[in-house]
Amino acid sequence: MPLPDALRHLRHDLRLETELCGHPMRFDTTWGLFSPKAIDEGSRLLLDHMDVSASDNCLDLGCGYGPLGLCLAKQAPQGRTVLLDKDFVAVDYTRRNASLNGIDNVEVLLSNGFSAVGDERFDLIASNLPAKVGNELFYLYFYDALDRMPVGGRFYVVVINGLRQFIARAFGEVFGNHKKIKQGRTYTVAMAERLAP
Repeated sequence: MPLPDALRHLRHDLRLETELCGHPMRFDTTWGLFSPKAIDEGSRLLLDHMDVSASDNCLDLGCGYGPLGLCLAKQAPQGRTVLLDKDFVAVDYTRRNASLNGIDNVEVLLSNGFSAVGDERFDLIASNLPAKVGNELFYLYFYDALDRMPVGGRFYVVVINGLRQFIARAFGEVFGNHKKIKQGRTYTVAMAERLAP
């Protein structure tokens, strides 16, 4: 039985062309990945409020099709950026998007949280945290991030505003500090730093 034309159309990749962090960028996406039709508001807010150095080694936790991590790689051309996701489709599209944008200082890995990076250290870790995964997973992420940052390393997250007080408490518990960077209408960007022991 032939496919209806509308269904056949839905099987084609979506192409986004946008500007992120001052760079024109293109992304191929597909249905089933987070925010396939546009870069989501939370990711844009996070990208607009991170302090990235040219030599930072960065990590994007839960990269989706790659907008956060690939922008980090563009802003830190002397460093290396690792992008992680537990979804093999996301990993495949991120690798394609790195090539599409001519970004070669990246590594994209299939990973359950931080499992694929071992004890590697990162100056900056970023994540657009999902809202409904449970506090247990958040604590795993936070402690694993702490273990993979040198002193002075920064962990940036964006969350829906309903989670901002939990993030403040949890960052205080895990990192001993918390800074609310920006609160928008729907999302909040927060940061914690790895302090000297």
